Amino acid sequence: MVYLTGDTHGAFRRLEGFCERFNTTKDDILIILGDAGFNFDGYYYDAKKKARVQALPITVFCIHGNHEMRPETLEYYRETKWHAGTVFVEDEFPDIFFAKDGEVYDFLTSDGSTKKAIAIGGAYSVDKQYRILNNWGWWADEQPSKEIKKRVEQVLAERDWNIDIVLSHTVPEKYMPVENFISGVEQSSVDRTTEKWLEKIEAKLSYDKWYAGHFHCEKQVNEKFKIMFEGYCEL
Repeated sequence: MVYLTGDTHGAFRRLEGFCERFNTTKDDILIILGDAGFNFDGYYYDAKKKARVQALPITVFCIHGNHEMRPETLEYYRETKWHAGTVFVEDEFPDIFFAKDGEVYDFLTSDGSTKKAIAIGGAYSVDKQYRILNNWGWWADEQPSKEIKKRVEQVLAERDWNIDIVLSHTVPEKYMPVENFISGVEQSSVDRTTEKWLEKIEAKLSYDKWYAGHFHCEKQVNEKFKIMFEGYCEL
């Protein structure tokens, strides 16, 4: 089985409960839609969290979020092929994978069909200034770069703007859950370039399902688009 959930931010107790509830094995995959919490505190403390999840009876596949370091910037990650796409992995934790933005992955679903899913990570941190002032986990490359955007667009163009599934961290601007915005944040100061770009992507794209995290809420926007947090669903 392939499952999805939203941001975990290093709170992996609920993953332990999930594995116990569904009696999972390493053959099962859990997709975390960004901000997993693995690459946040530095190698020693992150390794303790990764060891805890590596021991679970499940394989974890992470989309890059905004509150974590990009795996390609960390020397202990290497690239490999997994489910027909390039991923980042550490030899010490062989069942925890990070997606490479713009890569397309093949997943076998419960009905026996193979679905192609593109990964598009990153977002803007609305608490950026607080994090910078307190020297607490902010990285300048949190949003997709021009190169990443170009790669995503090229991959989709090569597929005639058709894909089965989109796995992203944030959402197209029109789907932002305004009712869940953090109070006290001046929205005019929020950088929405990633959301605006995703909206352009979504307007041209033919897709079956789109799953995103980031906003710490559960919302079925329409029959195709779902924002996730602590809930779970099958791919």
